[in-house]
Parts: sequence; structure tokens; C-alpha cells
Amino acid sequence: MSRAKLDSIRAAGPAILPSLLQCDFGDLRTEIEKLTVAGTRVLHLDVMDGHFVPNLTYGMPIVEGLRRHTDMPLDVHLMISDPVAYARPMVDAGADMLTFHVEAVEDSVEVAGKIRDMGVGVGVAINPDTDFGKLDCCLDSVDMVLVMSVNAGFGGQKFNPVSLDRLRSLKERKPDLLLEIDGGIKAETIGEARAAGCDLFVVGSAIFGQHDYETAINVLTQAMHGSPPSAGDQS
Repeated sequence: MSRAKLDSIRAAGPAILPSLLQCDFGDLRTEIEKLTVAGTRVLHLDVMDGHFVPNLTYGMPIVEGLRRHTDMPLDVHLMISDPVAYARPMVDAGADMLTFHVEAVEDSVEVAGKIRDMGVGVGVAINPDTDFGKLDCCLDSVDMVLVMSVNAGFGGQKFNPVSLDRLRSLKERKPDLLLEIDGGIKAETIGEARAAGCDLFVVGSAIFGQHDYETAINVLTQAMHGSPPSAGDQS
């Protein structure tokens, strides 16, 4: 089942995960083709319910549509109030990793177990304003922690450096745990996140706001490894 894709996600790291929230949904096939040519190995999908977060995005039909056009692992971030209710439909649609928010559930260990039983990778996300200790009980029950560097579901926020401290702490405590970061990731922030121990970097406008996806990803990759982008690399 889809947990086999977890090995692909691990092998891809450190990896840049385009956040499809900002892609052209009128031409998903072309967007996937362009990202594939640019070297993308994992795709990130932000699912918002208009309740846990104020915005409303997409659901299972988009996941299913993407699955028809790519074999890449689909990393699905559930910014929703009841992740268990939608977990099975998301898995059936083609999700390979499901990440729920620790703030959205009463028993994160139970939720992680239910998702794991569906045969996919399990992630838990935490907002920067949430008590970091809320993760303690479930770290042994998940494959990945998504450290939010902005509060989920709100646009126009600045990168919160508390995320770097959290990444360093998690890497020290659980060195085999996959670590992901989301929010304000661009050439100016990705290097610090990598140095703090992050494996997976969710990127939106720094890719989709650029004319050429391959150039944008190359710029981010250089910055991730501590190399300044060459002049003219990014518009």
C-alpha cells in the first residue's frame, strides 16, 4: 500500500515540495509536467476546511485527479477539524502521507494510529503559537513532524524563527524522524531550516511566482545547501 511511498519520501530528502495550492488548477496536467521536468520528487497538498482554518481549498477529487497524472508521492496536509473522518477518502483518492494538526485533535496518538492502519505515512503538524510540549506524547507514533513557520491557513505572515529552534530540538531528540517545514520558505530562509535539521521544505510562491519552475527550484536547492544563487538565476 501507500506506506511503500514513505521510503521514496525519505530517499528524496532533503527535498523541495511544491505546494500545489498556488498552481494553475485550470491546467493541472501541465503544472505536473513542468514540476516533473524541474526535478520535483514529492508533491504537497494543503487541504483546508474553512473551519479549523478560515480558508477553504480542495478535497478528494483534486487528489484523485493528481494521482491519475503522476506516480510521485502525494504529501497531504490536513488543515481540518476532523482528520479521521476524511483520512480514508483521502487515502482512497491517492494520498501517500497524511499530516494532521495536533491542535485539531484530543488524542494525537489515537489519530496517528488510525491513519497508520490505513497503510500510509503519518505526520503531525504544529503551529508556531502552540505549546511545543503538545507533541511529546505522539512523537513515537508518527513518521514525520511538520513544523509550521507561520500559522496554518493565514496568508501574508512572516517566517517565524521559533520553527528553527523546534527543528533543532526534534532532530536532537528523534534523529530518525522526518522533519518538514511550511511557511515563508524561500531562498533567504531555506538554508537556515536545512542547517536546523529539516528534510522536507514546502514551497509556494518561490516556485509558482516564478516564470521558470526549474530555475526557481535550482535557486532554492543552492540556497538549501548554503550556496548563494548565481546572478540572474531568479527573476
